[in-house]
This record gives sequence, structure tokens and C-alpha cells, in this order.
Amino acid sequence: MADHEDPGAALAGLVDVAALTRWLDGQGFAGGPVEGLVPLAGGTQNLLVRFCRGGSAYVLRRPSRHPRPRAGETILREARVLEALAGTGVPHPRWAATCADDSVLGVPFVVMRAVDGVNPMVQLPAWAETAGGRRHLVQAAAAELARIGRVDHVAAGLGDLGHPQGFLGRQVPRWLAEWDSYRQLPGYAGEPLPGMDALAAFLAGHRPPDGPPGLMHGDYHLGNLLVDVSRPRITAVLDWEMATIGDPLVDLGRFLVSLPDDHEAGPAGGALWTPGDIGPADDIVAAYADASERALDALDWYVVLACFKLGIILESSHARACAGLTDRATGDRLHAMAMALFARGRRLAGV
Repeated sequence: MADHEDPGAALAGLVDVAALTRWLDGQGFAGGPVEGLVPLAGGTQNLLVRFCRGGSAYVLRRPSRHPRPRAGETILREARVLEALAGTGVPHPRWAATCADDSVLGVPFVVMRAVDGVNPMVQLPAWAETAGGRRHLVQAAAAELARIGRVDHVAAGLGDLGHPQGFLGRQVPRWLAEWDSYRQLPGYAGEPLPGMDALAAFLAGHRPPDGPPGLMHGDYHLGNLLVDVSRPRITAVLDWEMATIGDPLVDLGRFLVSLPDDHEAGPAGGALWTPGDIGPADDIVAAYADASERALDALDWYVVLACFKLGIILESSHARACAGLTDRATGDRLHAMAMALFARGRRLAGV
């Protein structure tokens, strides 16, 4: 939210305070007014609103003003995962309640306990302002990702969250179909991203065998973390709506492509990161390996897959912007990121 933007205007149409208050009463929350509502920065697909009630701080997460297809389903999926993570040791926003009833706010939503910490892509804590501190941060994030992949998802009640059998074999057709669906949006040219066919062929022809299934976050990068301002510690992993049961190394590939390499700053780069800041990729991979039991022989394939998949996901915002469903500047920026990801994938695959 811009410094000059009125919070009330930003919240207009997103949260009916009276309706939310009545619903919270019915869920057994502590009494008192719902106050201090503030929209939080974070993703374009779902929206976050922080509020206080009864001396506690909460965050409400709901679909955007123009929800994508199945947006409500993804919110409910995230709510289920947050509830299941309670006994796992994975740092996350503690689940408080879920609303699947559209009549309350017009869309499903989840309420979480607020977590102390800062997003390192928005504000670096003092301990991460040096190159050494940034390297520690990135390696700690890699180790935390490995621990997510080691969660006993069956014991956590998530055994039916996904379909791990044949998971890797479904990736290319699934994401090609996703991109093809964008062609239905008016105003979108529907031209394949450069190298789409070559990358699809490489991924199909070099696919590794499926490994043991594990919990996947689905969109793991530094922008989806909160870190302690006073010491090197991750306080929460955010945004679980894409979580599934599959091959956790897909998450590692996604994390690696969010970091800068020698050719471009990377999708989560910006002014905060340069290649020298985070150290060699081998050190990041080693931090993951130390906390994981998985073989990393085919890691390059997973990184190429991440370029392919994330590029297509980002292109959806460009397509929606062409159709007037989201901000054009954001769509153009994410389109440029998609192009850079495909270029990075082609370099790594040699196609």
C-alpha cells in the first residue's frame, strides 16, 4: 500500500467489518471490536488484511477482488494445510479459523494468528545486511525447505492432499494446458513464450524417476518467508495455497530460480540481491542436502522445470492484464520475468 493511500479505500469491498464480527463471534473468538484493519503487502492472487480483536492480532487471507477460477478452493486448501502443520515444527502462521461460506464476505477466507517478523524481500533485518548475513539467510531458507520435505504428511492428515504417483510425468502436460487456457482471455495474443516447445521436449526426454513422495510448499521463495529482526531465524513460511504431496525437489528447483544467477537478478531479485551477496549455488544446495535425505543427481532438471513452470504461472498475470482483469504494469513486469525464466531454462538445458 502506498504511503498516501487511505487504508479504508484499500479495504473497500474486501472486508465487511460487521459481517466479520458476527462470524468471529460464532467461532468463539474473544469479544470486542474488530479494529486496526490494515491491508498487507503480499501476492497478487490473494489478499491479506491484518486486524486486532480481544488483544490478539490476526491476519485474514481471501481471494483478490477479481478471483481466478477455483480461487476459493485454493484458500480452503491453504487453511487445511495450516491446520495440519500445527504439530510438525515447520514455522508457519497458526491457523485460527476457516470460513467456507460465501455469504459472509462473498468469498471463502482463512484467519491466522499474526506472526512477528519481516519479509526479507521488503526489509532486511540488520543481521542480513552484510554479504555473510545474506548467505546465512539463504542457506537457512534452503535447510527449512528440506525439513518441509521431511514432514510425515500421512501422520499430519495430508495423505490425500495430492496424487504423487506419476507426479513428475504430469508436470509438462499440466503446465502446457495451463498456458493454453490463457488463450481464452480477450486481448491476450496467445503466443508461446520463446523456447516453450524446446523446453517441454527437454523435460519430457530427461525426466528422472519419481522419488519418495513428500510435502511440497509449491511456491517457496524468500518473499514467502518471515524472519526474526533480531537474530538469524525464520519465523514463518507463508502462502501454502499451492501445497501438495509430490516430489519436494520441485520446491528446491523453484527456490533456486528465485535467486540471482550470473545472467540476471532473478524473479525475486530486485535491488536487494546480486550473485555475490548470496554465495555460490553449491553452498545453498549443500545446506539443503545436509537437512535432507534425497539424492540431488538430477537437480538441473528440476531447475529447468522450475523455469518452465514459474514462467507459465507468471504469464497468467500478463494474460489477465491484457484482458483488463489486473494492473497492466504488474502484468508487463511479470511477463518480462517469464521471458527471463525461459531464457535461463534454455541456457541450463542447452536448447
